[in-house]
Amino acid sequence: MKLIIAVIKPFKLDEVREALASAGVQGMTVTEVKGFGRQKGQTEIYRGAEYTTNMVPKIKIEVVVEDGQAASVVETIQQSAHTGSIGDGKIFVTDVGQAVRIRTGETNETAL
Repeated sequence: MKLIIAVIKPFKLDEVREALASAGVQGMTVTEVKGFGRQKGQTEIYRGAEYTTNMVPKIKIEVVVEDGQAASVVETIQQSAHTGSIGDGKIFVTDVGQAVRIRTGETNETAL
């Protein structure tokens, strides 16, 4: 199993969620996060005053899928979250050692 973590622009969430649902992903975890990368923050205007924030709001999506599905899920996220401008985000893929469905006790792929 693979854990896919994607950090994307907030306004792309619905588009990514719909694309993943169409690709057969049955569940995901979504968290509002802040961070920075090459962007190094952003300049905003609030009540006429300009100020710089060093943390940019993002959305973190976490999805666990079977090994064979991971490449297509990564491609789906990349295509649906792409805007072509700086700050589009990142996708990370890591191995999952075990998964357990709390309600039934099912493990690994059957718990997904």
